[in-house]
Amino acid sequence: MADFKSPAVVAETLAREICVKKATGNWWRIALLGILAGAYIGFGGELATMAGLGVADKLGLGFQKFLMGSVFSVGLMLVVIAGAELFTGNNLMVLAAYEKKTTVGQVLTKWIIVYLANFIGAFLIAYLMYASKIWAGGGWGQFALKIAIGKVNLDFYPAFIRAIGCNWLVCLAVWMAIASNDVVGKVFAIYFPIMAFVASGFEHIIANFYFIPMGLFLKGTEVASGIDVSSLTIGNMIVKNFIPVTIGNIIGGAFFVATIYFWTYLKKSEKPEECK
Repeated sequence: MADFKSPAVVAETLAREICVKKATGNWWRIALLGILAGAYIGFGGELATMAGLGVADKLGLGFQKFLMGSVFSVGLMLVVIAGAELFTGNNLMVLAAYEKKTTVGQVLTKWIIVYLANFIGAFLIAYLMYASKIWAGGGWGQFALKIAIGKVNLDFYPAFIRAIGCNWLVCLAVWMAIASNDVVGKVFAIYFPIMAFVASGFEHIIANFYFIPMGLFLKGTEVASGIDVSSLTIGNMIVKNFIPVTIGNIIGGAFFVATIYFWTYLKKSEKPEECK
């Protein structure tokens, strides 16, 4: 038995089995698993904040980003291996619609349910971290606040482009995890693309569902002293980050992974008529 599934087999498995079940499954089950996925990504976000604290000053920004990406990957590992529904990974569901195994309406409906559920789960972790008071000492709160401020100060187009790169890599991580036949293989398949997107500074909408609300919680605390938090508003969160990052993530996953692999492995080529 091969150690992994070929790309063609992964495409068929997603289009004709996995994505069909996701698109046609019970909405309440999808919603519950979506809340879990948001929470798992939130755990990855808070761990990345903790691991990256102070690293740039001693070892450089590059190593800080590498370390944050390395530990953040635990979020997608929990989603894929423990089981949950993540909006960005579910952008691959268009494969089932292309194969006419489900409808575009079913895909969009599940996307909306999972998107909202992911927000609830990520927001919950942000609140729990705020309530834990872990942010109150050691500079964690200031670092988390600066991460949030940086995200809401992005211009629309750069945020959009960064989001494309992000979900291109995230969906490749999911794709390769499905290709693997064992848990260790799935861990490595997930680790490298996720580390790469975080270290590269790309934008992931579900991670931002944690990072920016975390900053909003901290905005009114003592850790905000001396930091300009005027740009950290709900309006900027939605307009300057959530909207462009959501659109970019969809393009990165649904087009650059799902659509291109559909054309490559699943679309039946039309044979030219024989010359008479």
